[in-house]
Amino acid sequence: MSDKKWFPYLLVAPSFIIVVLFVIVPMINSIFQSFEHPDDGSFTFENYLYFFTDEVQKENILYTLVIVLVTVVLTFIVSYALAIFLRFSKSKVAGWIGWLVLIPRFVPGLVAVYSMILMIRDAGVLSRIANFFGYDLSLGWMYEMEGIVLMNLWFNIPFSTLILLSALSNVKDSHVDSLKDVGGNNFQVLTKLLLPITYKDMFMSMTFVFMGNIGSFTTPFLMGGNHPKMLGVVLYDQFNSYMDYERAAALSVIMFVLCSFAAVAYIASNLREEGWEKG
Repeated sequence: MSDKKWFPYLLVAPSFIIVVLFVIVPMINSIFQSFEHPDDGSFTFENYLYFFTDEVQKENILYTLVIVLVTVVLTFIVSYALAIFLRFSKSKVAGWIGWLVLIPRFVPGLVAVYSMILMIRDAGVLSRIANFFGYDLSLGWMYEMEGIVLMNLWFNIPFSTLILLSALSNVKDSHVDSLKDVGGNNFQVLTKLLLPITYKDMFMSMTFVFMGNIGSFTTPFLMGGNHPKMLGVVLYDQFNSYMDYERAAALSVIMFVLCSFAAVAYIASNLREEGWEKG
């Protein structure tokens, strides 16, 4: 009997050990290192103060948050509208779009970013097509916020659409027909039926998009400018270029805290739905 009691724990032990060794231990080590002085290893808040007092670093944090929040909002709007269209449309166009949505999930990130650069740069494909028809098109999105947001949308809209489409599959056509039979219009279908059923998945989708873009590196490294920079690139500079490991650890903790806000919001929404939250 005792062997059977411990058997489930033995099954999960390898996964637990891997999480401890490669997630928990490095995280704890980074927290301790973030409070070390780079010269003598003494306890200090200097590494954190640097990112909240230095004007360049404050701009980097604000720049990152703006890009991430814009990405989250636009991803939600586009992906939710797209998911509704794919769920309720019976046309062939919906079927084709459904297949197209899956394609970005199989394209390597570096290939996708390079392809986008070829499209939107000043001498890129879109500019040459415009020149062919006699127009002078210079988007100016390379090394700017617009280019990074556009690339983020390319990565995140398919992912978010699939999550929301799965949630909308729980909405039966008979539910929509019943609401319309009692006088409900499309706006009421959205606000009274679709949103209440899918809001948990909406929060989950937005949480994943937020956390995935806070520390993004490939897109801002290749498409971003020299100033300001997103935090993923700043972390790379601190660790690789300046070899300031204590500041890199502090920035890692700051990024973790920023991601925690989104995680807390998602968990709170789940607790509220289940009635676990009191007060």
